[in-house]
Amino acid sequence: MPERQRDILSELLQAVAHRSRKLLGLANDDRSALPTRSLVDALLSTHGEASGVALARVLLDRWNAMSESGRLEWFLMLARELGPDQQALKDAVAAWLDVPTPGNAGRLHQAAEPRRQELFRRMNMAPGGTTTLVRMREALLAELKTAPELAPVDADFEHLFASWFNRGFLLLRRIEWSTPADILEKIIRYEAVHEIRDWNDLKGRLKPADRRCFAFFHPRMPDEPLVFVEVALTRGMPSDIARLIAEDRQPIGEAEADTAVFYSISNTQNGLRGVSFGNLLIKQVVEELLRDLPGLKTFVTLSPVPGFATWLATQQDAGGDRIPPQLFELLSKPDWHLQPDTQTAIQPSLEQAAAIYLIEAKAPNGKPADPVARFHLNNGAALERINFCGDPSAKGMRQSHGIMVNYLYDLDAIDRNHEAYANAGEVTAASAVRRKLRK
Repeated sequence: MPERQRDILSELLQAVAHRSRKLLGLANDDRSALPTRSLVDALLSTHGEASGVALARVLLDRWNAMSESGRLEWFLMLARELGPDQQALKDAVAAWLDVPTPGNAGRLHQAAEPRRQELFRRMNMAPGGTTTLVRMREALLAELKTAPELAPVDADFEHLFASWFNRGFLLLRRIEWSTPADILEKIIRYEAVHEIRDWNDLKGRLKPADRRCFAFFHPRMPDEPLVFVEVALTRGMPSDIARLIAEDRQPIGEAEADTAVFYSISNTQNGLRGVSFGNLLIKQVVEELLRDLPGLKTFVTLSPVPGFATWLATQQDAGGDRIPPQLFELLSKPDWHLQPDTQTAIQPSLEQAAAIYLIEAKAPNGKPADPVARFHLNNGAALERINFCGDPSAKGMRQSHGIMVNYLYDLDAIDRNHEAYANAGEVTAASAVRRKLRK
């Protein structure tokens, strides 16, 4: 847009906002004259789009300026005062029980919706509204442990975000070394699996011919990657992360690669927790890769096992002969992974314990205990290989005793694997992994 047109548009928006504030009794120099609850009521009751946008902007500015205690009061107000209209809901229930018509069902549905959902929709009309609401839910999640009465507010956020961040609205973009610096800075900051140490490290993950990175963006948050995946193009399936991301490694030509390795998938927005992008992301990345590199034959991950060490510690006193006591003694030795004899003694039992954890250990909801396993199995992958000492970094040793896993995305089996997992909780695993259960 030419600069003159931007200036005219800016002046027009300012005039509309000024007129809206005047109609609402707000002076030009006092945008925060109304109490917060009065602003909420005004926004919910307004019928004009321009005045609604102006009010939403005031309310968003108010929330952004709140202290931590002020934000808690805001969330408590949403929970206690902006649920469904109880009388309207009772009347709608009675009407539907008396005459169960589609019209009465629709009125019941409308009456059952908490008023805070409509508040969030109207706040979303203002510029920056989507981003602020995502940040708002992030702050809410931090309060849930000590204020469980806020759970209905969180359910409303999750309900709305599932629609607003519908996969059909998301845009897949390749992240390259030439991508604007503000987005590259966020990739460095948001990397959650394998820390990006500096700009040189990032350059090594983006610029070589055998590296790719893709991210999902939302049109209302065009400069905020929602989730991104880092891809390495390799010959064969890798078993350890250090060599895969080493700064001094020797890149290969993209035409030499037969395997695409998804070695880091990072969700960047805590406020979108529970909104799944993974299945679409992986499938779209595969399609993008095959479009440019039809010679690729294998699509795998090189994944951490973040819950393994914690789970294994709970098994020490559990008894049974599948995890021998000697394993815990050996694991307690400092730097055991640097001692070849100790490695040899540990490997069979540790791999068996990892197989038990990944295939048999369950969370309270009956799903696999490991969160990374849940993610990939739900997206149709199969547990292909357990890699001993795949991540000997301090973080890798702490969370999984160095174990890493390859999940295989077989394009002919993704849908079948997903259905088996979703319907029966079945963990699709290669025979070589299942044999480790019987050692």
